[in-house]
Amino acid sequence: MALAGVRVIELAGLAPAPFCGMILADFGARVIRVDRTKVPMTVDTQARGKQSVALNLKNPRGVAVLKRLCVQSDVVLEPYRKGVMEKMGLGPEDLLKENPRLIYARLTGYGQSGSYAKAAGHDINYLAMSGLLSMLGRSSEKPYAPLNLVADFAGGGLMCAFGIVLALLERSRSGQGQIIDASMVEGAAYVGSFMWKSRSLGLWNRPRGENLLDSGAPFYDTYRTSDGKYMAVGAIEPQFYQQLIQGLGLYEADLPAQMSVSDWPQLRQTFTRVFASKTQEEWIRVFDGTDACVTPVLSFDEVLSHPHNQARGSFFKDSQGEISPRPAPVLSRSPAEPCHSRDPFIGEHTRSVLKEYGFEQAQIEQLLSAGIAECNEAKARL
Repeated sequence: MALAGVRVIELAGLAPAPFCGMILADFGARVIRVDRTKVPMTVDTQARGKQSVALNLKNPRGVAVLKRLCVQSDVVLEPYRKGVMEKMGLGPEDLLKENPRLIYARLTGYGQSGSYAKAAGHDINYLAMSGLLSMLGRSSEKPYAPLNLVADFAGGGLMCAFGIVLALLERSRSGQGQIIDASMVEGAAYVGSFMWKSRSLGLWNRPRGENLLDSGAPFYDTYRTSDGKYMAVGAIEPQFYQQLIQGLGLYEADLPAQMSVSDWPQLRQTFTRVFASKTQEEWIRVFDGTDACVTPVLSFDEVLSHPHNQARGSFFKDSQGEISPRPAPVLSRSPAEPCHSRDPFIGEHTRSVLKEYGFEQAQIEQLLSAGIAECNEAKARL
């Protein structure tokens, strides 16, 4: 795979950092998640393909073990607030001094500088600070955060993984590592660059929820069908809009002009009434094979069986029977090969990883007996 041979130390965290680590693992990197000891269970639902080492980082000996892992790896991925790693003597200056080729990725909400650098926050806060949240939501309603997808995952985990790959590419030329300052505020804003760059085109010059792509336009929205399901409509271009109108059994001459904004509420009422007259399956038969840009809104349980997704293998079932999206994008020569086995237990690979990183068997057993490290191999065999 594309990242085969790359060794990553991921400090256990929530949402964005685990997603970043999973991306790297899916594409072939060796990702070792460092968990805390005496933790009953992990909240990392994105541990696919990773290994787990459990260390007591409140003890200097545990920190020393972690340092040894870090300086022998290619990438360190840390999700802590500014200053936490430095207090342990594991800041980038300390580690890069011993391993100049190390790529040190710091994934935080507000970044490593600025007045909010040490502040707590979550996706909704980062999204708010990026400017994007002000534009998300229905007309006359309060701003609406779309789950925690934009800042945590797109602007956070995905952008951080992109930064790591860029740094690995640059290292192949310079031989030098570097520090990645991945801010979820800035990552989310960057993902939303289109909204800034297209303001002059008139796409976002109206209040929230009244624009072309934010549910303001009736031809870019979702509609309930007679069986309580939904169809998604994205017929923006005139030629696609004409096929939408034809499929709905309407006549363009009887309707207001597509871009007559003042008539959009009336047009929405018409579309709502017509879509409610048939089931989702009936509308699928009407619009499949057309360029009306009308598709069913599939549930998580339905995506696996849809013919298009089946043909591409877009989703797969793991050994636990859970459905997951296939890693994207698809590479022709070195595609991702996601691990189908269960996620690791905390500390499951402590012995094997420490041995690989040069610890003697007696040293490992002493670390385990002293509570500096924790191993759950027995639990894994149950």
